[in-house]
Amino acid sequence: MGGQACVFYGAAEFSRDINFVLLANAANLTRLRGALDDLRAQPIAVPTLDLRSLRRGHAVHFRCMHPDAHRLRIDFMSRMRGVDTFESLWRRRTVIALGEEERCHLVSLPDLVKAKKTQRDKDWPMIRRLVEAHYFRHRANRTPARVRFWLLELRTAELLHEVACAHPRTAARIGKSRDAVRFAKAGDLAGAEAALRAEELGEREADRAHWKPLIAELAAMRRGRGLGRAAR
Repeated sequence: MGGQACVFYGAAEFSRDINFVLLANAANLTRLRGALDDLRAQPIAVPTLDLRSLRRGHAVHFRCMHPDAHRLRIDFMSRMRGVDTFESLWRRRTVIALGEEERCHLVSLPDLVKAKKTQRDKDWPMIRRLVEAHYFRHRANRTPARVRFWLLELRTAELLHEVACAHPRTAARIGKSRDAVRFAKAGDLAGAEAALRAEELGEREADRAHWKPLIAELAAMRRGRGLGRAAR
């Protein structure tokens, strides 16, 4: 669900870790702990790997010490702001063959884009690259679902204008709730760019508000274990 997924979707990102979204139930945690033992994975700071932390929305971090994955960091989450339940993510997943028998399960591109709408500076250029890569790959083979995705998620005023002009009825519907589409459809690219900036700022602020109580919980956990401060 992180940088490695972005690579598969054609928006290359240098990533030192692998991020997974996890089904948080007791049986699955038992299987995960077995896999972590195989990887000789060591927990990094807090929280611990437990159902309460995952269901609250915390990320749990490990460092692998197995020679075949030495020092690789792996992170797990089960609940993310603005992103659907694991069961829905699993139904919509993308499956990529890595060989005759290996399969890699990725969150769908629309779900990955939603997960990337954070307060972190690095995520917003990645969203733009992800959606643009999808647009340029598929614009000759448009479907209603793809057009809707582009109008909902493109972050370039010129491309929004291009799609809106080609699909005015869909753009009119989406423009009722997305100002950037409304401005782009009218040819007001400056207005569209301003709306995109406002949209990003709103998502960043929503992400800060989402993480504020969780960060407070992490601070309490660290105090309880005598650890120093750390930021997400």
